[in-house]
Amino acid sequence: MDESKLARGQVVTGFSFPQVALYSAENGVVTYTGVRDLARGVSVNPQITVANGDNILYLDNRAAERGKPHFRTGTLGLGVDGLRVASEKMLMGIPASASNPVTVGSDTVNFTAYDEDQDIPYVGLSVIVQVQSNGIVYYIGFIYRKLQFNTFDVPATTEGQEIDWQTQSLSAQILTDDTAAHAWKWFSEPLATELAAYNACRAALGGSPVEALPIV
Repeated sequence: MDESKLARGQVVTGFSFPQVALYSAENGVVTYTGVRDLARGVSVNPQITVANGDNILYLDNRAAERGKPHFRTGTLGLGVDGLRVASEKMLMGIPASASNPVTVGSDTVNFTAYDEDQDIPYVGLSVIVQVQSNGIVYYIGFIYRKLQFNTFDVPATTEGQEIDWQTQSLSAQILTDDTAAHAWKWFSEPLATELAAYNACRAALGGSPVEALPIV
């Protein structure tokens, strides 16, 4: 897209379609495998720590120089409707085949265990941010290049007279990738459709394009 067509600024109006893939790197080359839809998106909230931000040199009673600020570390808060079992196993490093069967009469119910067999992996995460500029809506894909999610649980409250919509909150550590430039985030040019942004994110995470957005 010719970004000169955009207004001077753009305002965020939405967030959607988080996707995740397993991260690996060798000899400075990053690859992703197993890209999948994580859940339906509610919110994303990155918190970034900057190195050298407070490294200021004072001369003649004033702030004269500042150290070049750069990314040091960060955390990502992610709100979703609720993880599918396969997505939860992927984020938490639980073997896909792991199950603990319990016999209930003539039936068997499988339980998944959080235990010392977990090996929480590094992953790449993409999200789509909807923006509006000069009355026109665009979509920007953000790729968090290397994350590791923290162990989480699911709080719940009993249903009252009305439904209390209870979404799930996840948190992850933002890391720099293993390329020579140590990138921590990519973002796309503004795209005209949500599907275009979705497929751009899939491609960045090693996936193939789709013809239509997932049904929500």
